[in-house]
Amino acid sequence: MQIVPPANRTGLPRAVGSLLLQSKRRAENGASVLADLRHSGCLKALFPRGAADRLNAVLVNTSGGITGGDDLRIQARVGAASRLSLTTQAAERIYRASSAAPGRVSTRITVEPGARLDWLPQETILFDDARLDRELRVDLAHDSHCLLVETLVFGRTAMGEHVSKLHLSDRISIWREGAPLFIDRMRLSGDADMMLRRTAIGQGAVATASVVMATPADSGAAPALLEQLRPLLPAQAGASVIRPGLLFLRLTASDSFELRRSLLPVLALLNDGPLPRTWMI
Repeated sequence: MQIVPPANRTGLPRAVGSLLLQSKRRAENGASVLADLRHSGCLKALFPRGAADRLNAVLVNTSGGITGGDDLRIQARVGAASRLSLTTQAAERIYRASSAAPGRVSTRITVEPGARLDWLPQETILFDDARLDRELRVDLAHDSHCLLVETLVFGRTAMGEHVSKLHLSDRISIWREGAPLFIDRMRLSGDADMMLRRTAIGQGAVATASVVMATPADSGAAPALLEQLRPLLPAQAGASVIRPGLLFLRLTASDSFELRRSLLPVLALLNDGPLPRTWMI
């Protein structure tokens, strides 16, 4: 793997960071361990102790948040037959941008044969007048697995915050052996509060989570997981197997606390083990 340093396209004195991470399976005991790690700028990684069957990595943005002109790039590779769990130290805050340039976050992860990725970042909190251009791409081998969650919070209701001006472009894609498996695009530009009140968009919700579980199509795991999930879901959630081996779930809530209360049992089931400790703080 080659790490590509991000460029500060705007010339603004803002945060720039890049991180490359790779796991592997240790032959003698089957443990998932670190194979490669390189980072620069504001992106770092911590490795708390956990179960030997997975490598737990906590991503840290030392700049304290994202705003206009920031450029963060993450590359990861889950080595054959290993398991990598990626989370964040805390919720990521997207602050008001002082220029028309958005903060950019690009994440690309490759999952090799027999491997599993658990992408479990904490919430992304969007503040008024934030600008964010974010992309996550996961490339799967024919028999690899991935669990993916992305959570967006449009202002903190406990603080009386409203997001009346927002520019958000958020793209998630999962590919298997070069073919598209799951593509999700979101674009909100303008008064987010007003748009989220619309019935077809948010019905007044200010927090939303997307959860994807990708398994090999012939494993039969996705329908079985769906049956276990349905009793856990609140009224503001929906889940289905949208194609063989692909379970998709979306939740909405009136605030981040209610969303997390619904989301934690879902992730605990799909994660097949304890959630990262940072989710419990």
